[in-house]
Amino acid sequence: MKEIKAEINNSLYYYSDFNCMCACIYACSCVCVVKGKAKKAKRACAVEPLQEGEELCDTTGRKWRLAKLLSQSDAEMFYGVQQNGQGANSSDYKHILKLGAKDGKMFNELNFLQRAAKPSSVDKWIKHAKMDFLGIPSCVGFGLHADSYRFLIFSSMGQSLQSFMEEGEGLLSEKAVLQLACRVLDVLEFIHENEYVHADIHAENIYISPAQQTQVYLAGYCHAFRYCPGGRHVEYREGSRTPHEGAIDFISLESHKGAGPSRRSDLQALGYCMLRWYTGALPWTSLTHTPARVATEKERYMEDVPGLLSHCFGQKKVLSALQVYLSQVMALQYSDQPDYRALRAGLSAALQKLGGSLEQPLDLQMKAIGGR
Repeated sequence: MKEIKAEINNSLYYYSDFNCMCACIYACSCVCVVKGKAKKAKRACAVEPLQEGEELCDTTGRKWRLAKLLSQSDAEMFYGVQQNGQGANSSDYKHILKLGAKDGKMFNELNFLQRAAKPSSVDKWIKHAKMDFLGIPSCVGFGLHADSYRFLIFSSMGQSLQSFMEEGEGLLSEKAVLQLACRVLDVLEFIHENEYVHADIHAENIYISPAQQTQVYLAGYCHAFRYCPGGRHVEYREGSRTPHEGAIDFISLESHKGAGPSRRSDLQALGYCMLRWYTGALPWTSLTHTPARVATEKERYMEDVPGLLSHCFGQKKVLSALQVYLSQVMALQYSDQPDYRALRAGLSAALQKLGGSLEQPLDLQMKAIGGR
């Protein structure tokens, strides 16, 4: 406990009452309770899994029992957990525990959450913007365990977009792509206003509430970067960070080159996601085992949005809203302030033409790969 307090005090803030702490994440990979058919085979993890049934104690003294290992990635594992007093046989986990190495990326997430995503800040933003919802997941605890593990505990947010798409074995409809993009854009504007960028946007970091499928969460802040400390934008400097961090298909050129990601990085990544969700592939999808070649392709297409769209859509009609969005974000300079209102307006107008709205549940009816 003393070690955790000292560590938090030395970095940012220590919350004696963690219930007032921050909004949390879901993951850098798959983090939700996945329904339906089995996911891909588990990859080897950098840390050893803990045994189901083991108890972990957070910084407030609450004990959490590891009920079931739900999923794991290269660097983290995710468990359904139960607090003392919860039914031991329940499989409806209200909380998820994210477990990783003590010295891993999870501490970066904690820093982000305490600086930029405090519940009071989220609530104030929602009220000021007259929004109904903002997709920042809610964290309820954190701590260290057995001298080598760090963990975060957060409320279950439902199912990842990636798992929805894998279950449906298809692509998203135009309506769903626009609904998702608008919701993610809301979150990006908030975190950008609070001096951070996400830097790892993809379907495994996007979650959909099963109770209310209008609620979309952007999670997975392990690569979050403070691009504007104290209100001053960082300078573009290649090699200042580890290159190629994040999901290779979707990260920005800045991230490939080891420069600090900026606001345009997140917006470009969202554009790549929309293309993948609707068309099924990106020009560099087959090259992800060689990140440098992916970076070369992305650099080429930044100057050729029509070529990018032609490659992805083939003979199909290009979505005009996506073309306008990509043209706007690819034209941004490294430190430019994006016009979120204009970006959102273009996507919302296209959604309305389809008879859709953000108040409607997500249209998750998959279309066949190769279909219109």
